[in-house]
Amino acid sequence: MTTIAVLGAGQAGSTFARVAIAAGYDIVIANSRGPQTLQALVAQLGPKARAATVADAAAQGDFAFVAFPYAPHSTLPVADLAGKIVLDNNNYMTWRDGNYPEVDSGRKTVHELRQEQLPAAKVVKAFSHVQFHPRVQIRVPSDALPALIRLARPAGAPDRKALVVSSGHPDAVELVTRLYDEFGFDAVDNSPLRESWRSAPGTPMWRHSVDGQSREELIRNLQRAQRPGRAG
Repeated sequence: MTTIAVLGAGQAGSTFARVAIAAGYDIVIANSRGPQTLQALVAQLGPKARAATVADAAAQGDFAFVAFPYAPHSTLPVADLAGKIVLDNNNYMTWRDGNYPEVDSGRKTVHELRQEQLPAAKVVKAFSHVQFHPRVQIRVPSDALPALIRLARPAGAPDRKALVVSSGHPDAVELVTRLYDEFGFDAVDNSPLRESWRSAPGTPMWRHSVDGQSREELIRNLQRAQRPGRAG
């Protein structure tokens, strides 16, 4: 059975782990404080989950889900992630992260910066515009579910939503496309990684991130995006 290393055990990491386990995956989850702090979460997730240090989780996972923001001086398990696909669900939020001149000017995306931190890994932007928390305004009981669960639909459903995947590695795009389908979403390939700015906060597609959009709508909104620092 495939094991996913979930690096980061906050709302995004724990929700992703829950959905992945429901889809049949094994999970090894880690945070910066150590596996002893994750006992309650692992108990909730059940027997297909276990806790480890960040390095051990990265080493044990067949691929990884990184559930924490990019920071220039982050200490990452570079050697343990070498050769592996790394799903980066990070978004560039200046109110939270501060400003990075490379991103503000449009020279690079925050995901390209993550790829530079993990030069031997295969970074792919994924799960970055679906919410891992309840809908902010609860209209019906299902709105209390994270959107990753609330918006999921079986293949072929007329109201199925789509999610973006961006990477310079075709095998990473293929893996995420399969994972999206297993989780209940269509995929739109917006590769390579340098094009990932098209699905950043503030872009046309981002305005539909709360309740999702169809594959056709997502493609159209990606095409409408204007790059920061280069809009004319």
